[in-house]
Amino acid sequence: MSDAPPTAPAASVAPAPPRPAADHASTPIEEYAVLGDLSTAALVSRAGSVDWLCLPRFDSHACFAALLGDRDHGRWLLGPVGEATSTRRYVDDSFVLETVHETASGSVRVTDLMPIGDGRADLVRLVEGLTGTVRLRHEWIVRFGYGKTRPWVSRHAGLTHKPEAEVISAIAGPDMLVLRGSRLPHPEDGHHVDEFDVAAGETLHFSTTWFESHLPVPPMLEVGHRVEDTVARSQEWAARSQYDGPYEDAVTRSLLVLRVLSHGRTGGIVAAPTTSLPEDFGGERNWDYRFCWLRDAALTLESLLGCGYVDEPRLWRSWLLRAVAGDPEDMQIMYRVDGGRDLPERTLDHLPGYAGSTPVRTGNAAVSQRQTDVLGEVMIALAEARSRGIEETTETWHLQRALIDNLVTHWDEPDNGLWEIRGPLRHFTHSRAMVWAAFDRAVRAVEQHGFDGPVDEWRELRDRIRDEVLAKGFDEGKQSFRQHYDTDEVDAALLTLSAIGIVEGDDPRMLGTIAAVERELMRDGLVLRYRTRSGVDGLSGDEHPFLACSFWLVEAYARAGMRDKATTLMDRLVALTNDVGLLSEEYDPVGGRMVGNFPQAFSHLTLVGAALALAEADARATQEDHR
Repeated sequence: MSDAPPTAPAASVAPAPPRPAADHASTPIEEYAVLGDLSTAALVSRAGSVDWLCLPRFDSHACFAALLGDRDHGRWLLGPVGEATSTRRYVDDSFVLETVHETASGSVRVTDLMPIGDGRADLVRLVEGLTGTVRLRHEWIVRFGYGKTRPWVSRHAGLTHKPEAEVISAIAGPDMLVLRGSRLPHPEDGHHVDEFDVAAGETLHFSTTWFESHLPVPPMLEVGHRVEDTVARSQEWAARSQYDGPYEDAVTRSLLVLRVLSHGRTGGIVAAPTTSLPEDFGGERNWDYRFCWLRDAALTLESLLGCGYVDEPRLWRSWLLRAVAGDPEDMQIMYRVDGGRDLPERTLDHLPGYAGSTPVRTGNAAVSQRQTDVLGEVMIALAEARSRGIEETTETWHLQRALIDNLVTHWDEPDNGLWEIRGPLRHFTHSRAMVWAAFDRAVRAVEQHGFDGPVDEWRELRDRIRDEVLAKGFDEGKQSFRQHYDTDEVDAALLTLSAIGIVEGDDPRMLGTIAAVERELMRDGLVLRYRTRSGVDGLSGDEHPFLACSFWLVEAYARAGMRDKATTLMDRLVALTNDVGLLSEEYDPVGGRMVGNFPQAFSHLTLVGAALALAEADARATQEDHR
């Protein structure tokens, strides 16, 4: 274990203050925990309400959508009646969640999980009476189609060979859910509601299972075994990490988040399991993140590789081959988890949105954008896999060469940039630097690994682009890199230039950029992506500090030799994780609350990257001390 400043372990927690049963329509984002089965994920509040679940896949329609509306848009509540103090933790290195509710009359433990490894789509909930007697409320309100479609709900025998085992079923079109349990709720004005007492020593279990409506009802799970097996599988995966540097607990939980956001069979990695959690409460900056951005997935791979994982990169590389197969001209910046290309953006006007933030969106129009940096990120990740000993195949190199050959034709075109700017196309400095990185990794593949390709042409372009970035992308007056070639604004993405290798971490130009970010983009000690008031993104409203950008600053500090600054900021950022170690996309330091889609892969992968950079800085310092 590290001797770094102590951080809150992912499975530890201080109890929340007593509170009434949560108003789920406005439950703070940080009050949620995530459950996952490597196909999809659910958000469950501290009060015990499953307010978001898409089945059977991350990008399927939600059957519980109260997160973006209210209870009538679907939820599964199993929590205490009246005031309670609730403490929760994940069991070891897993996403099996234990919540202990303490009331004036006693205490109960609720264990929630989505079993992994069996190819099913189940959510299991166990209730154990600990002390005294606690009254619980049980609501099972299913609404398919993101809270819009009321299913046909009935109670009947579940399996012909077990006629005594009743289930409640909800069916609409191709989807069907069944609820099993020790006692099933009763219909009440179109909802299934129950209240009951749990005494010390009592145990009850409930499960919800999704399946295609034309199929027979699946068999009941053996609950105890599935809990143990799910924990064991997660523990085994976490134990494969080779990271032993500072902030180890936070790194482990972040790696687990990246895993739970990965589809275990296809290899697709989603940016977040949610849509339309706002970047600006009450505003329009609400996006669907349940898709696989090539950039985010490539950065996730770099984090996993840095901690010793090799199987996941192989799986993702296979996904990449399938997703981008065809004409390089048709490469998209994002895909569905199965590699599908159709992501039409539409609004769900029947949903009032989280905290009144509309529109609620599904799909993402940014799929059609040109983001030149993406190929650079992909080439960096594949080069890192190569350097870690993951064998390259002829097919994977042919894909990379085809993409690079296409870049030769289009490298000088303006783009929408890393932040999916919906304004005019620009020559964004970060994008131009990532074009350099793409050619640089292609050149290295030929020179160091013997692959075929027009290396002289690629090398000439690489050097020309670097000269351009250092000339046009640098503001001499400000002594800082600039957001794009036609502005004096700064952008947090510029903090990554030393990480990709186009300049050194202690280069005066990087030091000047760090100073400009500190001066212009820091809000209450955290980093904004850019200044929205510049109008560059073509959207109304403002946004909060973007957590990945603050982790980038930690990494830039570490590479610049500013270890004290890096550690101070890292301490603060790790302390922003919620009680079970999760991070959203952004953070409101004034309101002290999480903002944006949750949990966010970008935030967690940059936490890992920052920790790796700090570990490398510590190692360099130790070597210098021994000289």
